[in-house]
Amino acid sequence: MKTSHASRELFRVQPVAAGCMLLALMAGAAQAQVQAPAPAPSAAAATPAPREAEQKAAADKTLDTVTVTGIRRGIEAAISVKKNSDSIVEAVSAEDIGKLPDVSIAESIARLPGVSAQRAAGRAQVISVRGLSPDFATTLLNGRELVSTGDNRSVEFDQYPSELLSGVTIYKTPDAGLIGQGLSGTIDMLTVRPLDFGSRVVSLNARGQRNSLGGAGGKSGNGNRVSASYIDQFANRTIGVSIGFAHQETPVQEEQVGLYEPWKTLGTSGLPANLYTSEGIKALRRTGRTERDGVMATVEFRPNTMWTSVVDGFWSRAKQEDTANQFEMSMTWNGNGRPPIAWSGVGVNGNNSQTGGSVTNIYPLIRGMYNKRDDKIVAAGWNNKLRFESGVQLTADVNYSRATRNEVILENNTQLATSVPLDTVNLAFKSGDFSQIKAGLNYADPSQLFLQDTIYGSGYGKTPSVKDDLTGFKLVAKLPTSGMVSNWFSDVDVGLNYADRSKKKRQPEGNINLGPQGVTAIGSDLQYGLVDLGFAGLGSIPAWNVPAAVARYMSFLPTESLSYLIPKAWQVKEKATTAFLKGNIDATTFGLPMRGNIGLQVIRTDQSSQSNYFDGTANGGQGAVKPIEGGKTYTDYLPAMNLAWTLPGDQTVRFALAKQMARPRVEQLNAGIEFGVNSSTGEPGASGGNPALKPWRANAVDLSWEKYFGSKAYVAAAAYYKDLRSYIYKQTVDNYDFSSFVAGYVPQPGQPDAQLTGNFTAPYNGEGGKLKGLELSASLPFNLISKSLNGFGLTASASFNSSSIRIVDPDSANSVGSGPIALPGLSKRVYNLTAYYEIDGFEFRISQRKRSDFIGEIGNFNGARSLRYVVGESIVDAQIGYNFTDGPLKGLGLLAQVNNLTDEAYRTYAITKDRPLEYVKWGRTFLVGANYKF
Repeated sequence: MKTSHASRELFRVQPVAAGCMLLALMAGAAQAQVQAPAPAPSAAAATPAPREAEQKAAADKTLDTVTVTGIRRGIEAAISVKKNSDSIVEAVSAEDIGKLPDVSIAESIARLPGVSAQRAAGRAQVISVRGLSPDFATTLLNGRELVSTGDNRSVEFDQYPSELLSGVTIYKTPDAGLIGQGLSGTIDMLTVRPLDFGSRVVSLNARGQRNSLGGAGGKSGNGNRVSASYIDQFANRTIGVSIGFAHQETPVQEEQVGLYEPWKTLGTSGLPANLYTSEGIKALRRTGRTERDGVMATVEFRPNTMWTSVVDGFWSRAKQEDTANQFEMSMTWNGNGRPPIAWSGVGVNGNNSQTGGSVTNIYPLIRGMYNKRDDKIVAAGWNNKLRFESGVQLTADVNYSRATRNEVILENNTQLATSVPLDTVNLAFKSGDFSQIKAGLNYADPSQLFLQDTIYGSGYGKTPSVKDDLTGFKLVAKLPTSGMVSNWFSDVDVGLNYADRSKKKRQPEGNINLGPQGVTAIGSDLQYGLVDLGFAGLGSIPAWNVPAAVARYMSFLPTESLSYLIPKAWQVKEKATTAFLKGNIDATTFGLPMRGNIGLQVIRTDQSSQSNYFDGTANGGQGAVKPIEGGKTYTDYLPAMNLAWTLPGDQTVRFALAKQMARPRVEQLNAGIEFGVNSSTGEPGASGGNPALKPWRANAVDLSWEKYFGSKAYVAAAAYYKDLRSYIYKQTVDNYDFSSFVAGYVPQPGQPDAQLTGNFTAPYNGEGGKLKGLELSASLPFNLISKSLNGFGLTASASFNSSSIRIVDPDSANSVGSGPIALPGLSKRVYNLTAYYEIDGFEFRISQRKRSDFIGEIGNFNGARSLRYVVGESIVDAQIGYNFTDGPLKGLGLLAQVNNLTDEAYRTYAITKDRPLEYVKWGRTFLVGANYKF
């Protein structure tokens, strides 16, 4: 029997997958042990009286509360969420108040089956669910959709302190009552409810942090994390209050070598005409600091069993300031009037890609790049639930969230004096390590480097900003059923949700020009010292205060009025009204208990965008800024069904069907365009966004088998299939009607009249394709197998994804190719493994998350999305700790942790791995700390 390569790739067995299978076998052995024959009970003892059963359940609950702590507590809580849900979900729960298992909520989420993370600045930042880009998932906070500080919808999870969250649930299958659902999944971050606790709780945490790369450029490699949580109940437990604060200072340290220009054939002297090489290379050392403060507060009021009112709020502010000191050289340009660049000793591999050589007449830059980013997020909601004796339940929820981002991005360019001879540089391009750059001249003396505009100008800057506002209201009625309907449905939910969202983007930019003093060196009082680029084969280069140098020696007047900048300022508005009906199933089919739900969501979306474009044909060819707007109104009908059968032996089989959707990226809805008329042919043309886009839509089917051992362990296998009926990607439309744009066009003498149609390049809805996958997961404490293994345990998952969807991205053709490419964010294989030992207060765990190669979405210099092939990575974290359970130190816990234990690099490449782009290391992170709860 022949098997396709795609099928072999999908189901290739890897170590973690084998681990999941082994856990399944071990679980079977555990089941056999648990179900070992026991003496037959008497008839009287076989079925305890109702009161005895209640007492036994209460005793079991009390026993669990006393004995289950730490790692096991978090695992068992997450297993309970998964087991009791009507949908197919994954969950992570806090091991204790203010104590999720990772320092970042994104890293905790990335350990769940079918989930992966993309790193930025060394931290897990955005999340992909089931191999789809982060834009396909929606993020909620306490069930409410969240805004984001980025240009689009995907939330940057490192802005949410893990210390302030009690857990996260990822819904892989939606139901009709889940508002804000995504196409790949819905991520719901949860904060604590104070009346769920039996008494007052105070928790304090403190950790010191150090990056293995150390400090540089005037910035320390040390950081810290502190947090405090307070939970209490008042007025005879009718009022509950919780408040938490988290502060974090994290060093930003980075070493990078990158080929920043596309790989292509250049024809430069000394290079074979058909050889693939790059036009430029850089090496940099980035250093800086991120500070984040977060506050969470909840007031819960429950005067009786009929009414519960909860007001909760979240606030966070994250500030990052860093400077990158960079050696950069063009391999095709050294300025006017200089000897041409030439190569010798060129190395070539079997793929006709350059591996190195010696290049002469090089005139490098020593560049200082400064970035300051200030993000603020505020989210608040008020939820009321009323229960009536008739069984009717009403829920009303009102919420608001806002996110703002303000950035300052500056660069200074310095070079040796023009009287200094040009350099000869030896290069070695490497895909699995830092490429090597060995310069012949010394660039370490800041007094010999001058701000000048010989190549690429003296500097450039940007001041982008984003503001995202969302107001929402939801009203739900739960109605009991009767008659024949009650044989199938326990109750019915009827609801209405309204969300009004507005997102604004501004991006003033401009050259940073030399001041009246002209060419100058940067004063010694602005120098930070030297940074070492030895990892790249270079020596040291200066580091300086970039914003101070701009203020003293240069002028920076950012503007939005230049023709190519005008479309970068935009506003997108969305008003979505969702009505839903959901029947909650409680029935018996095929002799088996069945639960779940079936229902329909109807979503009416009214989207619009306002921006401007530059009309170069107006005012006698002088041009003019003109407004442009557009939009669309559409309705989606989203049926969903979740069924779960309870089988003997604590097994569950789930089946789900749904029609799913994800709204377009916000920046794709931008109405702004770049427009012009070809003066030679008269043909008009434009490129930009498309405010008339419809969503991504898919039909999905899921099947899952789960075997539980109470809430202590489980093994599961799940398969999914998504038929994407549409996909959004950039396309060029021929014969686009530009008649309204050229109505007043007056050609210059000798130029033809403007034509009425031309080419328009923008995002459009196109054909979709198939996406399928298999997910294996297990969690098992080894004492279920043998009491001699008490304290040991393992959780593992393996996901295999495959897609027939192919897209073309003309903006990224040089890095991913001009032909069809796979889905961004799709890793064919994702593995997660955690081994732990926990006994008598002692804890140890080691975790690995691993994913195969994928196409990542990276912001380029222009602030736009750019696609890159990203090499798969394996991130290993380890933690050891001890918790005092009695005596005067009871409640105190000590821990030591190291993240990125193997110092895994972040690597990208262009089309094939022998054509490297970025090679980045962020170092290991060491943390030592203590927590105290009373």
